[in-house]
Amino acid sequence: MSARCFPRSTFVFLLLGVAAGHAQTAVPTAPDAVSAVPPAAPLPANLANITVIGTLDAARSEIVPGLGATTYTVDQAQIAAQPQGDNAPLNQVILRMPGVAEDQFSQLHLRGEHANLQYRINDVLLPEGLAGFGQELDTRFIDSMQLITGSLPAQYGFRTAGIVDIQTKSGEFDPGGDAEIYGGSDDTFRPSIEYGGASGNLNYFSTGSFDHNRLGIENPTPSSTAIHDNTDQYKFFTYASYVVDDTSRVTAMFGGSHSTFEIPDSAGLPAGIAPGGAQWMPGSFNSATLNENQTEQNYYGVVAYQKSADELNFQISLYGGCSEAAFSPDPTGDLYFDGVASQVDRRLYSGGLQGDFSYKLNDTHTLRAGFIAQEEISPDDTTATVFNLDGAGNPTGAPFPIVNNQTTHGFFSGVYLQDEWKVTPQFTLNYGARFDDYASTNDDENQLSPRINAVYELTKATTLHAGYARYFTPPPLEAVPSGGIASFAGTSNAPAVTQDSPVQAERSNYFDAGISQKLTANWRVGLDGYYKLAKNQLDDGLFGQSLVLNAFNYAKGDVHGVELTTDYTQGGFGAYANAAWSVAKGEDINSAQFLFDPDTLAYAQNHYIFLDHDQTLTGTAGVSYTWGDAFGTALISADIIYGSGLREDLVEPDGSVVPNGAHVPAYATLNLGVGQDFKVGNGGHLKLRIDIRNLTDAVYQLRNGSGVGVNAPSYGARFGIFGTVGISF
Repeated sequence: MSARCFPRSTFVFLLLGVAAGHAQTAVPTAPDAVSAVPPAAPLPANLANITVIGTLDAARSEIVPGLGATTYTVDQAQIAAQPQGDNAPLNQVILRMPGVAEDQFSQLHLRGEHANLQYRINDVLLPEGLAGFGQELDTRFIDSMQLITGSLPAQYGFRTAGIVDIQTKSGEFDPGGDAEIYGGSDDTFRPSIEYGGASGNLNYFSTGSFDHNRLGIENPTPSSTAIHDNTDQYKFFTYASYVVDDTSRVTAMFGGSHSTFEIPDSAGLPAGIAPGGAQWMPGSFNSATLNENQTEQNYYGVVAYQKSADELNFQISLYGGCSEAAFSPDPTGDLYFDGVASQVDRRLYSGGLQGDFSYKLNDTHTLRAGFIAQEEISPDDTTATVFNLDGAGNPTGAPFPIVNNQTTHGFFSGVYLQDEWKVTPQFTLNYGARFDDYASTNDDENQLSPRINAVYELTKATTLHAGYARYFTPPPLEAVPSGGIASFAGTSNAPAVTQDSPVQAERSNYFDAGISQKLTANWRVGLDGYYKLAKNQLDDGLFGQSLVLNAFNYAKGDVHGVELTTDYTQGGFGAYANAAWSVAKGEDINSAQFLFDPDTLAYAQNHYIFLDHDQTLTGTAGVSYTWGDAFGTALISADIIYGSGLREDLVEPDGSVVPNGAHVPAYATLNLGVGQDFKVGNGGHLKLRIDIRNLTDAVYQLRNGSGVGVNAPSYGARFGIFGTVGISF
């Protein structure tokens, strides 16, 4: 299928304006999962350009601070200390944070939510991309990364389960280059290169990588080798910043990815038999020879202007992006097994304008305000090859195509205003509200959402926080089901349910409270609890043959849980542990009903059921030690990931089914990493490293193929060993 990511028409950018202000004092937040990364501070005055950049970085971090939300931070050194280091996919780095559960197809679930993550780079919102198998963002360009969750301040809207805020490497602070080759099990071959530098007031950083392996998607069988699972992935990212004067700068970022995936096969399934017998499609089909494929593309660009003068501080950003997921079926095999072969090409074009402002009114009040305006266009072209059926369900003729092409438009806009009030030196209150509007081809809704967070520094070692947030979460435009079910009446792709109520925005009340305690100067613990009550609880699922997510609602949602975190650092030694308990339920599926079978709809109508991505217990823990030796620097690290299991259907003794009533078995995987950096040349380094994935070769299942919105089984990756050879210059 040809690539069609770039649009033929231009985006429409609308400008909204709001006054605002500046802050100097950061409010304490909950403990970091590994360790805190302090705001950048001005460097010595004899390094004038670095001093200006450091000051602007610190000022930018104060425009949209966490202010009472729960924040977890890792930096590039901590990422390097984890198994696989900066060659780990971004979702694996996030997985090591509290409350994050792993799912098939590279999906992550935070605090019982399906996706609903917002990604930002240097405090600028990234355009949404189509959720697929690949990782749009590369770990290699991260300088530090925060996961912000809980009761969020008013600057964060639309995607509110968590904010993944990445601060990028900079040529001013990370000059020089690095070239690596990473490879090993699963035919993995991943060369990468990065380079950064500065020239006058300009500093820049770029990275690019290519990845080939034969485990592009989780194996649907427990075997150590997947069938038909090759992937090729290209990624690039470029950052440039120009200091206009001591108080302002212009930055630009461009990035993208292009990935191809073979959809893995399962050998030994019952042979696919021709519908209607030999009259229309003679013979049978071997499941191990299916040839389904998916191509994914994501490209984005951002230009931002930042100004910091006296008490006023602001950043205005213009951004755009395009994304595509194109699924190609096996035109014959899929008809044998499913009675339908669907070719799907779903695209998303987006563009927007974002502004965030702060103003220090006096020693006790800092005002913040901002706006966002974003337009999205999502063409969805589907061609499904099907059979006409008679009253007994038998084909009445040869297969034929049905074309269902449509384009959905959406416009997201929001404004916010809030006040950071330093009531006492120990007690800070941040309160405000935002107003959001969502208008699309299928829906038009808005909401005023109050927010309030309180942080109290009980002692120098103990910090309490509590907050409330009203959330308004529109469905991802690209995940709204295309419908068109009337055209399939009387065919092998006709749904059992024909109701198709529009997918709506989720509205929820979210409560969060926690405590952070320093037990010693190097040892911290944190405890945080949350509770969400939702109307039109959003969820996503995979339905039918295509591996493209579709959104739907539960009339009511109930999500709550508790997280415990701890970390310890002493010299080159670091250790952390996270444990989370979560419950996520929904009742009454009230949109896109045609995606479901009648029994599931009937049961969920009067019963709360677990959301398919609910995992009761999740845990991660890791240790690392870095030390200097006669050659350079050495590293050894290990971590473990535990999950009690995502949901599956429960089959009762009488044969009845409780949707999502059980869970797949619990699992734990152990991962190791060892490395040595050698000093070479004039400040260069030679890096050698070995990483081991799933040391015990545990066989564990992420999905068994049953559950609401689950259409395929998946097993976690088996034992793998990988090596890295790199040179810095």
